[in-house]
Amino acid sequence: MKFVTIANHSICIQTPIPDQPTTLTPKDLRENTKSSRQARHAWYYYDFGNSAYAAVILLAVFSDYFKNVVVGGAAGTRLWGWSVGIAAIAVAVISPILGAIADSSRSKKLFLFIFTAISVIFTAMLFFVGQGDVVRGMGFFILAVIGYRGAQVFYDALLVDVSTPETIGYISGKGWAIGMLGGIATLLIAVVPLQLIGNEFIPYTFLLTALVFAISALPTFFKVKELSPVIPIPEGETLLSVSFRHLLNTFKEIRKYKEFLRYMIAFLIYNDGIMMLMDFAAIIGGTLFGLNQVQLIIFVIIIHITGALGALTFGKVSDTKSSKRAIIFSLLILIAALAGLFLVKDMIGFFVIGAFAGFSLSGAQAVSRTMVSQLAPESKTTEFYGFLSVAGRTSTFVGPFVFGALSYNMYNYYIDQGLAEKAAEIAGQYWGIGSILAFLVIGLLILLTVREVTASNPMEYNRKKN
Repeated sequence: MKFVTIANHSICIQTPIPDQPTTLTPKDLRENTKSSRQARHAWYYYDFGNSAYAAVILLAVFSDYFKNVVVGGAAGTRLWGWSVGIAAIAVAVISPILGAIADSSRSKKLFLFIFTAISVIFTAMLFFVGQGDVVRGMGFFILAVIGYRGAQVFYDALLVDVSTPETIGYISGKGWAIGMLGGIATLLIAVVPLQLIGNEFIPYTFLLTALVFAISALPTFFKVKELSPVIPIPEGETLLSVSFRHLLNTFKEIRKYKEFLRYMIAFLIYNDGIMMLMDFAAIIGGTLFGLNQVQLIIFVIIIHITGALGALTFGKVSDTKSSKRAIIFSLLILIAALAGLFLVKDMIGFFVIGAFAGFSLSGAQAVSRTMVSQLAPESKTTEFYGFLSVAGRTSTFVGPFVFGALSYNMYNYYIDQGLAEKAAEIAGQYWGIGSILAFLVIGLLILLTVREVTASNPMEYNRKKN
């Protein structure tokens, strides 16, 4: 068994299946090819619906709806930060256990179904969340996110069942691209009725998202077969003990590799800033520039498009120059774009900043994992990938709490100073944006201290000294 990270996902690659026939008849080849193609397509469809959930619930619609309708005012930003943070903590705690389940049983599809059902059901339940339903809205959203993130563990694990070592990168990348289309398509479907009917249609977008997610996920459960062998749990051990012991041992090993450890710290900090921006983008747009729901959807579509271009562009920079340079360039663009929020005063300016932000943040995310293979010892690359993936999920709860608490506390401060409510809320949002910048700048400064390596000139280690 080994771990690799493809398209920002930590994936368990199992050993080859024993007892495979050495000679296949033409009929066998046709049947196997047909079956494999159907399984791949079914796996792709899941990402279509999965990304639709992320685009509508996490990015474009529900965040703004929760802040402005369910809660109202500056308190909505604080409670949204709490909701995202609580969900992140829950996912961080259960992720190692879910990963162990995926590795040690042939029940990936069963658990994928359970967590997908949780996400679909509670996404649909958001339809019943209206003005003042704060506790209900937070509860349904947190459960929907836990289902969404938990399902990703098992969805990622199924990649080894629909690919080969030679095709895993291509298939994973294609799944990511189709997922982007799912997010864009669902947002475009929602735009027309929102434009014609108005904000009264917003709750129906949650039902639409749940429906798209459910329908897109169905082929996976019928067409994808679990082929990879299971990894047995040692006698006297439990899933909990195995998963956390593995994490602890990996961390002890990582501490010996100072360059990688420094990079990991940098990544965790600037990645938290990136996730903060994604979690609060719609709230920032609505508060600072008065964007309505249709305009926010258009904004997120722009981010999706430029994000795809950014991933390709900075991937090229990573290949021709270095991953470190690619990340530095992307973070500098992102920092400059966010700083521009303190200068622009209209919607067009915000859209331009969003385009640059989407371009750069996708680039940073896409290349960040590449650097692991260049900094980690060759024999431990896959192990370090897995740890960084779990650590990344664990750290992302900090930023939402910071943004929500800081923006709300500064809002109250400005109210006490006699500032009008709307002006105080806007001022508080700028402090929240400042906290994002702080995460990005600190992460960048630590990254600058990391040794520059490339695919052709990776970090070299010997037995005595690293």
